[in-house]
Amino acid sequence: MKRSATVAFHTLGCKLNFAETSTLSRQLKNLGYQKVDFEEQPDLYVINTCSVTENADKECRQLVRKALHVNPDAFIAVIGCYAQLKPDEIASIEGVDIVLGAQEKFNLPSFLGDLSKHEKGEVHSCEIENVTEFKSSYSLGDRTRAFLKVQDGCDYTCSYCTIPKARGASRSDTIEKIVQQAREIASQGIREIVLTGVNIGDFGHTSSDTTQRKKSFLELIRALDDVEDISRFRISSIEPNLLEDDIIQFVAQSKRFVPHFHIPLQSGSDRILKLMRRRYLSPLYRERVSRIKQLLPHACIGVDVIVGFPSETEEDFLDTYRFLQELDISYLHVFTYSERAETDAPSIEPAVPMNIRKQRNKMLRILSAKKQHSFYETHAATTRTVLFESTIKDGKIHGHTDNYLRVCVAGDESMVNSLATVQLLQLNEEGVFEGRHVSNMFSKNAPVIQH
Repeated sequence: MKRSATVAFHTLGCKLNFAETSTLSRQLKNLGYQKVDFEEQPDLYVINTCSVTENADKECRQLVRKALHVNPDAFIAVIGCYAQLKPDEIASIEGVDIVLGAQEKFNLPSFLGDLSKHEKGEVHSCEIENVTEFKSSYSLGDRTRAFLKVQDGCDYTCSYCTIPKARGASRSDTIEKIVQQAREIASQGIREIVLTGVNIGDFGHTSSDTTQRKKSFLELIRALDDVEDISRFRISSIEPNLLEDDIIQFVAQSKRFVPHFHIPLQSGSDRILKLMRRRYLSPLYRERVSRIKQLLPHACIGVDVIVGFPSETEEDFLDTYRFLQELDISYLHVFTYSERAETDAPSIEPAVPMNIRKQRNKMLRILSAKKQHSFYETHAATTRTVLFESTIKDGKIHGHTDNYLRVCVAGDESMVNSLATVQLLQLNEEGVFEGRHVSNMFSKNAPVIQH
């Protein structure tokens, strides 16, 4: 390795990717690498790719070109989900030196050598069926929030999704190790942890046996609720069929788990849900939302939805629109369906024209804005606990309530990573609550979740 070699990272995709990039960054730091920004002519670039992204190949090529423009002599390593799915395509990109698959990426240092450029890209990747080991990861860098990986892979076979082929079978860390990592994160002064994974509700399979469930997600969150130095735990996303009543009831009385759920729906049409091979239909989803709101009236509920799935008719889309319009939800993440060669969905006919897909996307984004505004309005003149973050603008510091409302108050840098009770006054033009600082939360271990 070059003395004082420098490295820059670029991460595409989900919170799970960010957790893994952060872990690799710490690994290289321990070996003497210095982390720098992308534009600072590093000796090594690590590009962590995503297979969900619509233009994964295009994005990867653009990043490689950008890296070579900054430093033509830089060693370029491409890792992540797209690297597992299309390693030879990536290796053929001019300037790429190594491509590491789902298992090999965690051994990145052993593939770097002296960072001399290769004549052509080398692929180091095993068959996805052989990827059975769980690799622990969590992110550091943000002063207030960390992403903690608790589960990886997926046993579902949704007809549009490449993730099982990119990450392998469902597997998890042990509860004991996750609790230990949560305490390590807390020792860095971080106040909030977001639990991440591919299908975290399926938590329980261990690395040694991915076929038999050893523990449950409910057991995990019960254990984490006793980690005193963390003020908040947030569940990133959980499938509706795995969001059991016991989990909702636990969050409703938890000391540290916030009233915020992100629940993938994908379609409000039962016909489309069946074609997608989802493991629920719309009545179950409606019941889950209703149960959350019964126990946690102020809970924030986010929804993933896909428009333009093959054979989606106007009536199918309107079923989705009406279903979402009626639900007591807070916001939508809207995705325009795009074909994936490794999936079964493209064989379903007829394909929905792209202009119609984009039109439906726009309609749901407008609905999302209305839902979010309505959710915010129900909290006007109320008081909630805010965790202040590092975004400071015009003499105001920004943060989020436990139920994910964006708030700003008059303040300065000294308030970053502190908790305070704030009265929510009115929404500004940016859709952020202007608030009034009521009091500080002096005890770090004091319960700060409002149900």
